[in-house]
Amino acid sequence: MRGEPPIRAVLGLAEGRARVLLGAYDGAVRVRRLQTFAILAAVVCLALLSAYVAEVEPSTFSKNLYRFTNYLYRILPSLTVANLAGDVADWYWRFGVWMRLLIETLLIAYLGTLIGALGAVALCFAASNNFGRNKALRFATRRLLEFLRTVPEVVFALLFVIAFGLGPMAGVLALGIHSVGSLGKQFFEIVENVDMKPAEGVRASGGNWLHTVRFAAWPQVAPGFASYALMRFEINVRGASVMGFVGAGGIGQELISAIRQFYYSDVSAILLMILVTVVLIDLGAEQVRHRLIGLKGASA
Repeated sequence: MRGEPPIRAVLGLAEGRARVLLGAYDGAVRVRRLQTFAILAAVVCLALLSAYVAEVEPSTFSKNLYRFTNYLYRILPSLTVANLAGDVADWYWRFGVWMRLLIETLLIAYLGTLIGALGAVALCFAASNNFGRNKALRFATRRLLEFLRTVPEVVFALLFVIAFGLGPMAGVLALGIHSVGSLGKQFFEIVENVDMKPAEGVRASGGNWLHTVRFAAWPQVAPGFASYALMRFEINVRGASVMGFVGAGGIGQELISAIRQFYYSDVSAILLMILVTVVLIDLGAEQVRHRLIGLKGASA
């Protein structure tokens, strides 16, 4: 193009050298584009293959979509402006029972999260590369954490229901064991990113492994541990609601009973209670996490 400065003037190099560099750059850009297109093509092919294996048929989906929307319409309560208070009271005719079961669900989630967090703290340092002193122990600990988080909570709940019978205990154990695996991985990744200079200082002053963990690592990882534990509590509240489907206590038992008996208005009432509870917990936990992150940044 006219008025365009020569290549050597732009790069400050001899024209031949500049053209070689620009040619190499263009080649690298072409290779990067080919890699991007290859990755996108692989993603599309895998998505199509997955849809074929899973028997995903858009025609069937569009043909039967009305069934889902029709069910949603059925569970909506009949509320009128003239008798709004009475309609709401009729909608939540078992509010006391549902609230008690919802509180039970929250307690199941809390206790399961507490068990999971304590177990994860006990295992995460042994699983980390910088604090795990024994290679075989580190390998075994990581495989254990993988197993605990791979098995779904519902499977654990079914096993514990068979072993201990129906009730909240099965839900607590199922959530606790699964949370150990999930939090354990997150925790040891936090441990592996700590600044090791304080640890070297503790060791140089004669401290043992426990002293190093307590005085060098723990002040750095505690805010992150608390943040992930709060996030896990949010997840476990939703999980505890599902645990009731297999008889592990909580509001889920009442929800599955209402679904099976076609008590449509009860289904929407229970779902709304669960939704509001989860939203409130998410908002509260988000504020706490932000404060913890802020305190960590201030201390750093």
